[in-house]
Amino acid sequence: MEFDSAFEARMKKRYRAERRFKGYCITGLATALVFLLVFFTDIIVKALPALQQAEVRITYVYNEESADFPSAGIQEDYYELVSRGWLRIVPKRMRDNPELMGTTEQTWALATDGVDQYLKGQYNKLSEEEQALADRMVAAGNLRLAFNTGFFTTGDSKLPEMAGLWASLVGSIYVMILTFLFAFPLGVMTAVYLEEFAPENKLTQLIEVNINNLAAVPSIIFGLLGLAVFINFFGVPRSTVLAGGLTMGIMTLPLIIISARAALRAVPDSIRQGALAMGASRWQMVKDHVLPLAMPGVLTGTIIGMAVAIGETAPLLIIGMVAYIPNAPETFTDAATVLPAQIYTWAGEPERSYVSRTALGIMVLLTAMITMNATAVYLRNRFTRRW
Repeated sequence: MEFDSAFEARMKKRYRAERRFKGYCITGLATALVFLLVFFTDIIVKALPALQQAEVRITYVYNEESADFPSAGIQEDYYELVSRGWLRIVPKRMRDNPELMGTTEQTWALATDGVDQYLKGQYNKLSEEEQALADRMVAAGNLRLAFNTGFFTTGDSKLPEMAGLWASLVGSIYVMILTFLFAFPLGVMTAVYLEEFAPENKLTQLIEVNINNLAAVPSIIFGLLGLAVFINFFGVPRSTVLAGGLTMGIMTLPLIIISARAALRAVPDSIRQGALAMGASRWQMVKDHVLPLAMPGVLTGTIIGMAVAIGETAPLLIIGMVAYIPNAPETFTDAATVLPAQIYTWAGEPERSYVSRTALGIMVLLTAMITMNATAVYLRNRFTRRW
């Protein structure tokens, strides 16, 4: 009887400990979800204003005077409301379209940052006269907030109302393409050699240890390595897609090697033995049987590694990819910037308009990373075989 009561007391104590542990886990999960919800809510609330941009309807006169002095083509009262960046592109528009000369056009022009912030109720730096003019134009339907297509179709600018993400988006795509072309074949070949052909000796073990260590090295070290090897030694132009892609490639390489080796190791030995028994060479066995079966896992690890690379900033800061780049690159040797570097630059700007643009840029970057990770999960679930 005494034994039963003691046993029952221990069981109750064990169950209480189990419930406490379960409660701690649920509390931790709930706390993480709350922080995640607060983070996304804050980013979305700050990003929404950047989706709209103020526009003012004006009557523009195209003549010889406005070709030399773009501000001469609009009413003097409206000059302070129209963006200087919009006026600067008028001469180019006239050169590209000679038929505009001598005509008058009613068009929607980009408004200044001050007008944009005033209409959004975020920050007011307009004079009382400008505010009164803006209010009258809103009432007359000549001043509005429209969808900010320029954010996704133009590059960076010193004028907040003109700043866009297109150049950095194209730069990120170019860098990721070069990263993949550099790291994927080299990483897969290295994994195949280490897993299928390399002899078991101290040199191989040393290489494996170093690869595992490189996967945990801070990313800024790869930036220093890229600066020393690619820029200083091989003479790759600084701030170019080529420098960024090669640097991100060596950073992604250990992740691809580790994931590829794990995928190769997951293929049953019976596949190898069956191929060899049918007279295939070791290379034929790997090429025709093992590697195709391991490819879903290899691609999954590669995509995850690329998703990590697209969000990295520190290595690219070292090689100079935070420069002011208003135009999208056209070749791998053109100067370029990337999404994380552009966001970093905007975050340091003093104008309030850049706050919303920074938040919207973060949303674009998160969307790209989540899409890549979701693709990796889909490939893993869709093509991975269970032995």
